Amino acid sequence: MSHPSPTWDHYRSFLAILREGSLSAAARSLQLTQPTISRHLDQLEASLSSGRLFTRAPQGLTPTDAALRLAPHAEAMESAAAALQRSAAGNPSAMTGVIRIAASDVIGAEVLPGFLREIRARHPGLVFEISPSNQMTDLLRREADIAIRMTRPNQKALIARRCPDIRLGLFAHPDYLERHGGPKSTDDLKEHIIIGFDRDPNAHRLLKQFGLPLDPAHFTYRIDNQIAQLSAIRQGCGIGFCQIGLAARAPGLTRLLADEVDIPLESWITMHEDLKGDQRMRLVFDHLHAAMTSYARDGSRAEVPSQRQPSRIAQSQ
Repeated sequence: MSHPSPTWDHYRSFLAILREGSLSAAARSLQLTQPTISRHLDQLEASLSSGRLFTRAPQGLTPTDAALRLAPHAEAMESAAAALQRSAAGNPSAMTGVIRIAASDVIGAEVLPGFLREIRARHPGLVFEISPSNQMTDLLRREADIAIRMTRPNQKALIARRCPDIRLGLFAHPDYLERHGGPKSTDDLKEHIIIGFDRDPNAHRLLKQFGLPLDPAHFTYRIDNQIAQLSAIRQGCGIGFCQIGLAARAPGLTRLLADEVDIPLESWITMHEDLKGDQRMRLVFDHLHAAMTSYARDGSRAEVPSQRQPSRIAQSQ
């Protein structure tokens, strides 16, 4: 007996069950009834040769291996459906509609909103979805329309424009320096409280690349989220890495070992080449490139108090 091919509705219900862990929670998240969600799951399983997608457990529905294999393909469909909806909602020749932008957590939280405020003041018909994450967004699957990346994109079919490097330095709050003093060399860092990284392999490779004598064993605070790292620095928890441009916006932070620790990060603005004919996408793409260029250059020229130049807070005490 043949079964009708599954539709996007079936896969959408499948993803909701996968994420929520039960039929009732999935139904609430999609604003559907539980019988509808159950029927979608039965129909999807009947149309596939992989068998059951979930098993019942005391804590809810547990995905099978078949469900885990299916999940990334369903998520690709979800991204494509969202991109289709964004495209349909906006006129490519008018400055209206939704644009989804992916960026690292700290850029997405601390920098990007200001960029978008400027352009939306000129084009109030634009609506922005911001996806702040350090996970690499797949523009080919249209998980976002435009992405700000800190690494060179290696996917084909993308338009990519490089911005000036964003520079990282070591910073601490004067409260920390008053309690513990400051390092005189990178070797001294091992004797200090360091706000470092947890499981980010790129971060650890970066430290080795620039010859810093630090590894996870030296980190008192191990945080991959850069917003949380910045918050810990601002609250005087220890010494940590921060974009120089961001530190200039955080009054009171002191830069340490400026001559020894000055790490460049590549920055790129990227979008799928299929969007180059969309005037609003192109406008936002060009605006973000110009804004990131200014941000990077301003950060390189920013005057941040250093150990050689005590901060105003320290001078006033």
